[in-house]
Amino acid sequence: MSSALISLLVGDHETTDGLAHLAAATDRALAESQDLLTDEDLQLSLFLLYLLHYGPAEFVRGEWEWDPDLIRIRGRIEQRFEAQLRAEVELPAPLPRDGKEAAEALFAMTQPAAKPSTAMWLAKNATEDLLREFLIQRSIYTLREADPHTWSIPKLQGRAKAAMVEIQADEYGGGHPDKVHSEIFARTMRNIGLDDTPDAYLDLVPASTLASTNLISMFGLNRCLRGANVGHLAAFEMTSTIPNKHYGNAFRKRGYRQDVTWYFDEHVEADAVHEQLAARDLVGNLVDDEPQLTEDIFFGAAACLYVDGHAGDQMLEAWMSGRSSLLTPEPRT
Repeated sequence: MSSALISLLVGDHETTDGLAHLAAATDRALAESQDLLTDEDLQLSLFLLYLLHYGPAEFVRGEWEWDPDLIRIRGRIEQRFEAQLRAEVELPAPLPRDGKEAAEALFAMTQPAAKPSTAMWLAKNATEDLLREFLIQRSIYTLREADPHTWSIPKLQGRAKAAMVEIQADEYGGGHPDKVHSEIFARTMRNIGLDDTPDAYLDLVPASTLASTNLISMFGLNRCLRGANVGHLAAFEMTSTIPNKHYGNAFRKRGYRQDVTWYFDEHVEADAVHEQLAARDLVGNLVDDEPQLTEDIFFGAAACLYVDGHAGDQMLEAWMSGRSSLLTPEPRT
């Protein structure tokens, strides 16, 4: 399917045959897939379809962003992706009844991530190659950090909107271009000798890494999943501080200084504040103001923990076995 999609997007002209070939390939891919989280073809295809809504996608010829056939095909994959996650993730039972209970439930859900096995292992066992590989894995999302969550701002009202804007404003550097978190991460990549072009390493990362980013894009682009996007952001912020502390230490252990560790150190400080904003002001207010979104909010939080946990487990399993976590090793010159 991904090959058929790429052929269509890089072609000089839209063709009925190309769309028909893609639709048939989609049918086959969905029929054969046993697990969308680990399906390399479908996750890459979904990533490329979402890439049309970001920028720039320089390889794309023509205006495909809102093509109804591609939106329809994307929707079919999203339906399977969402259905699988709803069947596999666990929500609090019973669901919280108000904003205060919602915040407490989120802290309880995210507490296990306070001992992040992947981050702790990397801090103790970091090698130069593993650190580079880690940054490559993280680059798929982090070079456009905050963007998919931001899509929910116009879909919110009142107190929840104000809280999300406050969180996202920090992610974008509070108006200072050199403090935008994605730019700080790009600087980290440059200073360790990696290419900081978005998606430069797309061919190297596995489906589990793409699924993490695809999940946020799906939540952010679909208005009916705005509650899930809020829940995802909350869980994302509430599980950031301690892992980033360990990641920063991993780089320091190898002799790197602030020009490389700034990104991780910044998140130790910023996300300690963000987790309170996300749990109490964002989620708490949204549950109080729109209680019908409570289930979706906790679905988004649970899906974040589940999908990101799976991606981290895949990396850690590979590293502990002495293997690369990438599909193919990083090409070095």
